[in-house]
This record gives sequence, structure tokens and C-alpha cells, in this order.
Amino acid sequence: MKVNDLVTVKTDGGPRREGVILAVEIFNEGTMYLVALEDYPTGVWFFNEVDSRDGTFVELRSAERP
Repeated sequence: MKVNDLVTVKTDGGPRREGVILAVEIFNEGTMYLVALEDYPTGVWFFNEVDSRDGTFVELRSAERP
């Protein structure tokens, strides 16, 4: 994923939220994404772990979703 990609993010207890990637930082353990959400237009950082599906919080928005 890269800057300006439309994504969904997993947040506590609610449905996935849609946003746009503002920045990407890569680390050995995974990747940090700064994502602009409706409530947080300046962005919130989310971390995707390399080796854990449970640790995947940011996913590319599927083209077939409305």
C-alpha cells in the first residue's frame, strides 16, 4: 500500500472505517500507516505486524465495495 490509497482500518469493537493513507513508515516488525479518517483528518497511526493476521489493522479497500 502507498500514500493516497483508499483503505479500511480495524478499530476497537466497531466496524472497519474507511480512510486514505497519508504516510508510510516501514520497520522490521511491520509497517506503520498514517491514515486520515473522517473524525481524524490529520491522521491516526496504525501498525500492521509482519507475521500476524490478527495484527493487520490496515487493508486496501476492495474495488467492488460500494
